[in-house]
Amino acid sequence: MKLALIGYGKMGREIEQIAQKRGHEIVSIIDIDNQADFESEAFRSAEVAIEFTIPSVAIENYRKCFAAGVPVVSGTTGWLEHLPEIKKACNEGKTFFYASNFSLGVNIFFALNKYLAKIMNGFPAYEVNMEEVHHIHKLDAPSGTAITLAEGIIEELDRKNSWVEGKKAATNEIEITAIRRDEVPGIHSITYESDVDSIRITHDAKSRKGFALGAVVAAEFTCGKKGFLTMTDMLPFLQ
Repeated sequence: MKLALIGYGKMGREIEQIAQKRGHEIVSIIDIDNQADFESEAFRSAEVAIEFTIPSVAIENYRKCFAAGVPVVSGTTGWLEHLPEIKKACNEGKTFFYASNFSLGVNIFFALNKYLAKIMNGFPAYEVNMEEVHHIHKLDAPSGTAITLAEGIIEELDRKNSWVEGKKAATNEIEITAIRRDEVPGIHSITYESDVDSIRITHDAKSRKGFALGAVVAAEFTCGKKGFLTMTDMLPFLQ
């Protein structure tokens, strides 16, 4: 498969190595200093573009990919106010795969989180909160993964209908604490606490490799497909 990479930081380099090991060809690498390459023949020849950048430039990257006719797999978070625009483009024939986290382990954690929330719906004595820790370079807070986890809890827990970050939560809200520290790849912990005990589940990423591998597998899944795709389409256990 011919791949384009958009964003060539630590994550982009990790994706490049894994993609090449899996037999894929990197035909174009676009970073901040060669934006004109979006219009190159090399970029247009890509079967899928994998995009990991920052929220402020992501949406424009997607538009450029659509204009070039290249499907997008994106792991950038913090841009979801533009989601209706992306879904509209997909309804008109474009292809876009989005995940707040491509790690297989995290997606198992998403399923576990929803299952636990479904159980805890019957035990109102337990209060739920979340903590997420990431490296100091991460610009959005809370993380996209934390938001996905919170939304999963809200779907199953009748007593919660929204989340807040950086302030005390009301009784109907999930309190998320976002911490930025050192070079932490990502830690997410959900705690249910009562007067008598605590129940805690945690996912602790050891490196970026799990995220990068998941992104390449998502690109393999996306190749040849149309529309708006997510991990739920790729991983049946999430349905």
